[in-house]
Amino acid sequence: MSPEEKCGVLHGKYELGRLLGHGSFAKVYHAMHLQTGKSVAMKVVGKEKVIQVGMMEQIKREISIMKMVKHPNIVNLHEVMASKTKIYFAMDLIKGGELFSKVAKGRLKEDAARKYFQQLISAIDFCHSRGVYHRDLKPENVLLDEEGNLKVTDFGLSAFSDHLRQDGLLHTTCGTPAYVAPEVIGNKGYDGAKADIWSCGVILYVLLAGFLPFQDDNIMAMYNKIHRGDFKCPPWFSSETRRLITKMLDPNPNSRISISKIMESVWFKKPVSRKLNEKKPKELPEEESGKETESLNAFHIISLSQGFDLSPLFEEKLKMEKEEMRFATTKPASSVISKLEEVAKTGKFSIKKSDSCIRLKGQESGRKGKLGIAADIFAITPSFLVVEVKKSSGDTLEYNQFCSKELRPALKDILWTSPTGNSPPA
Repeated sequence: MSPEEKCGVLHGKYELGRLLGHGSFAKVYHAMHLQTGKSVAMKVVGKEKVIQVGMMEQIKREISIMKMVKHPNIVNLHEVMASKTKIYFAMDLIKGGELFSKVAKGRLKEDAARKYFQQLISAIDFCHSRGVYHRDLKPENVLLDEEGNLKVTDFGLSAFSDHLRQDGLLHTTCGTPAYVAPEVIGNKGYDGAKADIWSCGVILYVLLAGFLPFQDDNIMAMYNKIHRGDFKCPPWFSSETRRLITKMLDPNPNSRISISKIMESVWFKKPVSRKLNEKKPKELPEEESGKETESLNAFHIISLSQGFDLSPLFEEKLKMEKEEMRFATTKPASSVISKLEEVAKTGKFSIKKSDSCIRLKGQESGRKGKLGIAADIFAITPSFLVVEVKKSSGDTLEYNQFCSKELRPALKDILWTSPTGNSPPA
């Protein structure tokens, strides 16, 4: 134990508490951030042990990946610190335990399994969109918070898309045998996204059945079953469940279902009792076409800004992935709409508009369908407007790329500059 751990205070920032668990290379402690009083999980890795077994590159990769994948259903890495002998990961403290412990008590009802599966697929889809493949998905690496929301953890075996060889495939055999895709065991190279989909299929099966699809006391016999896709669905599985799991546990990765098709499946799309998706902006009704620009009161203004200063015209949200932005202008609403129409034409969008709002819909499908953008115009005074732009459909990354490359440059000449001389970020 390092001197800092002995005295219980780490880097003057965190007070270390009880040991929560340990593995071959790391111990996890409860810790409290002294300034905020917030509890975190502190993962402590011994440098010497990691160097001895040649895992330093893996640790660096895990840090890089966890900084990239900020998502509601992924355990968040707050910061990484180091002493002469230890590396410290300050992460979300997830108090609900492993998903595995729920299954250990018996199979889940279909609605509960669907809720967890929807969150799992949302997290893995996000990882894949950033070129990250988990490669060790299993119920033990899926945690639940106090509200019962799923959190994916343990990116120690993850890979970046830049780890692909010239054939476009990964070649490192890893993962947990019962959850590993046949092509990974085969060691002939594999698509990381397809391998993760297989593991998600095994997890869904386990949630609904209460046992594994591929079981055998002899590991080689189990591998043979995995290679053949030799499993049976229990009689309580619905026909829709059987259809989806069979497509996910297809031993041929080329014909295995994709994440986008999973999300389009009848079983996946069924609503659950606790709706997890954010509310989408309402479609623009036909009768709104003559509506006047909406005025804002003081409470609206406060909700639009982190303070009373509206000078940061494009408000930066605290999270990395932004689904909305705002800007101010002294130009009339008609000028704003004209500018947005110009952008829509160059970006191949269809347009629906009124005097105070405009809706853009992409004509070509992206990673999550057609990109939809909603812009609403609010009058703070007759000559001072705030415009709120939101993603209404499609992929967040594609939306952010469109905003930075197309929308922001096109709007530069109508943006308001504060009297202090602050100008909006480019």
